[in-house]
Amino acid sequence: MESNFDVVQERAVLVGLNADCFTKEQTATEETLEELDALLETAGGFCTGKILQNRHTPDSHCFIGEGKAQEVRMLVEATGSTMVVFDNELSPGNIRALEDIIGVTVLDRSALILDIFAQRAKTKEGRLQVELAQYKYLLPRLSGMGASLSRQGGGIGTRGPGETKLESDRRHIRERITRLEQELEQVRHVRGVQRERRMKNSVPVVAIVGYTNAGKSTLLNQLTGAGIPANNRLFDTLDTTSRQLTVSDNLDVILTDTVGFIAKLPHHLVDAFRATLEELEYADLLIHVIDSADPNREEHIAVVDKLISQLAKPGTPVLQCYNKADLVSREQIPTGENIVAVSAAKGYGMEAFLSAVEKALGHSRHHVRLMVPYANGGLIDTLHSSAQVLQVEYTGDGIQVEAILDPILYGRLKDYITGEW
Repeated sequence: MESNFDVVQERAVLVGLNADCFTKEQTATEETLEELDALLETAGGFCTGKILQNRHTPDSHCFIGEGKAQEVRMLVEATGSTMVVFDNELSPGNIRALEDIIGVTVLDRSALILDIFAQRAKTKEGRLQVELAQYKYLLPRLSGMGASLSRQGGGIGTRGPGETKLESDRRHIRERITRLEQELEQVRHVRGVQRERRMKNSVPVVAIVGYTNAGKSTLLNQLTGAGIPANNRLFDTLDTTSRQLTVSDNLDVILTDTVGFIAKLPHHLVDAFRATLEELEYADLLIHVIDSADPNREEHIAVVDKLISQLAKPGTPVLQCYNKADLVSREQIPTGENIVAVSAAKGYGMEAFLSAVEKALGHSRHHVRLMVPYANGGLIDTLHSSAQVLQVEYTGDGIQVEAILDPILYGRLKDYITGEW
């Protein structure tokens, strides 16, 4: 549902709690509040102020304590703000208590991320995934969503399922979740068929991953001319885009862009997007795009590495691609195997990137011409199922085939090879 948000911009106070008892992922810091500010801007909002509260433990009633909540209320009134966004995940009871004290809508980080996903998803699959994530997030919070639901259609935090659906009973929402999961299972099946076809054609799959806004879409555009909107905002790509890329004379790959990762990504969001992220599980190579100029570069690399370990199959090679290399000195980019420096926006380093991809895949694939006797015509089926067949010609001397072979098939068919590029 479209909102009138483009006309009336949400003004939000950002609040975070840094508690001694929190894990690193649970706590808020000045850096995570800066990222929350960027998320708010991506959603179309404007930050009017930030408050970071330090406590030993969160307050069981209103999370940051009554006194600090009153302080937030005064800042909201002084700045004419329309909502408060917390960098932490809040319980339904916390949200209800905070809204009673502050007097405006209260969202947490997860709700803000879900709102951005609701804005960005364009394909049927993307919208299904977003809706599923929203329902899973909202189901345990139904009892505390009264004030927020009354703002349906009013801006950040209100896009998505809508008031009438959320006021339905829990059974109806659970049934909707089940139906969405079934539809996404069908999407997985279609993807599986497409993947089998690619494997049959012996085309490796290369998945581009990275922290949100690292430049993944810009890289894909530079390499393939895919024409994906590449804007300087978080979560700009939500729908997977795949394009064929000729790496060298001997190697074509399917290059796949994925949704950007982010710290404190809600676990139900990862689950809902598994149909998109499962490309990682079947990828032959992962390109980890890193923003070289990111001040929190190492922390963001760690976030992506952790998610890769959860989603990719063990042993999948990873090529670290330091993007925006033109914005930093050479000494600030590490060197070594499976590391390449590029500027996707300017086209710098693309040849080195393609060489690194070919090396990382390690296929040593052979582009050959074969002459297969008609008596051994069964080998043509083998070639179609296990190699990338480029051309077949039936001649008086036999069946002439141009194909790209892996090392194993190359060894088996060496006697039939008449030429090699």
